[in-house]
Parts: sequence; C-alpha cells; structure tokens
Amino acid sequence: MSLTGKTSIITGGSDGIGRAIAAKLASEGAHVVICARNAKKLESVAEDIRAAGGSVETRVQDVADTDSFAAMIEDVASSNGLDILVNNAAHVGFGSVADASLEDFRENFRVNVDATYAGMQAAIKAMSDNSGSIINISSINGDRAMPGMAGYSSSKAALLHLTRLASMETAGQNIRVNAVTPGPIMTPGTEAFIQSDPKAGEAIAAGIPMQRMGRPEEVANVVLFLASDMSSYVTGANIPVDGGKANELAVNQG
Repeated sequence: MSLTGKTSIITGGSDGIGRAIAAKLASEGAHVVICARNAKKLESVAEDIRAAGGSVETRVQDVADTDSFAAMIEDVASSNGLDILVNNAAHVGFGSVADASLEDFRENFRVNVDATYAGMQAAIKAMSDNSGSIINISSINGDRAMPGMAGYSSSKAALLHLTRLASMETAGQNIRVNAVTPGPIMTPGTEAFIQSDPKAGEAIAAGIPMQRMGRPEEVANVVLFLASDMSSYVTGANIPVDGGKANELAVNQG
C-alpha cells in the first residue's frame, strides 16, 4: 500500500489514534503534516517518525479556528500538493439533553462538524485537479444514540451524513470521501481511565464481542487502506473498527 510521493494532513495528530495514523502513513512513504494544539506533543510524534525514516512536518493548529485551519490546508497544498486529509481531531463532550448546556452542545459541533466541513472544503479545492482521499474519523456513537453524550453522539452522526453527502458530490472528481468509526480504543486517555477504575475497563471489554478494546494501530490500518489506491473504488463508506460492537448493537436494537 505504498503512499510514496503523497502528502497527507492528519488533524489531532499528537496523541492516540491520530499519532498512530501519522506513523502508519509515514511508514508507507507519505509526507505527513500533523497538526494539533500542543507543540510539545507534536514534536514528540515528529521525532518518532523521523527516527523511523519518515517525512514529517508539524503545524500548531486549532481546527476550530476554521479560517486559520482552511488557510493551513491551502498553504500545505501550495507547497507540496495534497493527496490525503484525515479529519481526526475531536471534542468529546458529556451531558444529557436535559443537562448539557447549549454552549457545550455547540462545542461538539464546532470541532467535530464545523472544523471537518472547513477542512473538507479546503481539501476538495486543493485536490480538484488531481484526485485524493478524505477520511473522517467518526465513532460508533454516531451510529447509535448514546445517552449522556447528547452533543458528541449527535455531532458524530452529522459527520457520517456529511461524509456520505460529500462522497456523492466529489465522486466525479475522483476524490473519495469515507468514514472510519472506531469503537472503544485503548488510547492514553482511555488507559488512564481504566487504571483509575479497572472494573469499568473489564465491563467495557465484556461488552465487546471480541472481548477486548482495540488498539490505535488497528484504526490506523483501516485509514491506510482508505488512503491508498487499494481502495480506489471505495467512497461513501463507513467502516467500523469496533471488535463487532456495531453488529451487537444492531441485534440488540432489532
């Protein structure tokens, strides 16, 4: 799945799933541009990629500043071209419909939908002469209603619909737009939570058909497929990486 000669942008690339995606695409020859708000964490990722022989640059960027984010994409494209955009940055908000403030609800959409929209729009313009792949990282909570996460679950559902819509609009330009929906993944944040409450971790794993949580690298493998020419006839897809959790939900809800 060689990505040699291709340029990719990964948002939220300083940690967890984003970090794994950046490392995976770089290992296959892509020049990766990783952006996030934390410069120190970004440089740590970049050092690891360079040590492995990869090509990387970092951009300190708050994707919720949509004008600045779009300008960053335009700048990268003008210098290196743009072949792959991975919209991974996310805001995870908690609160029920009865309890979450409208401001908190909107913050989920500001990062998870508005920023993704701005990034997609800029990327489509940059890719219009060449083709490309846009990959949006959603969540299984976008496929189902998740009580206690009104804003997050709703925003991820909107992201899935936006992905399908954009895929139809860009197919004629040979720009593919797909989504990946991770289930419970053992990111550093999740690991810290489980260490503080081991029983909660056991309960999460017990609720997954494969009886374990996923690894960031397992999400990155699917992103690599969608970024590569191996998926040249795939657009508008939503690929779950969840140990079978989505199928279990479908059975229970049916």
